[in-house]
Amino acid sequence: MSEWWTYGLRDLLLFSPRTYYRLFELYNLEWWPLQILALALGVAVFVLLLRGGERAGRAIAVILVACWLWVAWGFHWQRYASINLAASYFAWAFAVQALLLLWSGVVRGRLTPAAVGRLQQYAGLGLFLFALLIFPLMGPLLGRSLTQAEVFGMAPDPTALATLGALLIAGSRPAWALFPIPVAWCLISGATLWAMDAPDFAVVPLAAILVVALAVGGAVMHARAGRSGK
Repeated sequence: MSEWWTYGLRDLLLFSPRTYYRLFELYNLEWWPLQILALALGVAVFVLLLRGGERAGRAIAVILVACWLWVAWGFHWQRYASINLAASYFAWAFAVQALLLLWSGVVRGRLTPAAVGRLQQYAGLGLFLFALLIFPLMGPLLGRSLTQAEVFGMAPDPTALATLGALLIAGSRPAWALFPIPVAWCLISGATLWAMDAPDFAVVPLAAILVVALAVGGAVMHARAGRSGK
């Protein structure tokens, strides 16, 4: 028997790319036309990000809580668990993220869009729009069926990316507790797609790394500005 360290990530993958993308197709067909509502909620979040204010921040948090809970149950628990033994743990992680968003965003109001650096603001809004409008089209552009599209609020990747985009605009003192789970999911998803030889495997991880770099950079600049102003 081969030693365990001789196995790579591709050897541990329990499903084929065809099975993986077929999962999204069956999921979308089962819940159609819920995707329209999900996209409408995404548009509402984008408008609220532009509007700003404490009430907008709490409304954004409420919508994101609903999206993370839905993906936890509707996708991970009900669908992904049928082909991936780790999906039940992913479901619990997404549920925990929903609780963190509830506490930080709804109760404490830490998701209020605030005055941040122009680069940080444009990057956050751009990432949110990418997750909402472009990400569902990536599959068809790569030759997959439109019925396999991954939609914000229903699929994990665009939901995580959109959340990171919103967090990037939530002030110069981000709620750091809200970052680990979306970032971790982006890295896991990227590793899964890499194991399947998907050409877009690097998109989600690189976007998450960029968000963290911009958030840390913005926090450092804010701290320096605060010290120099004393």
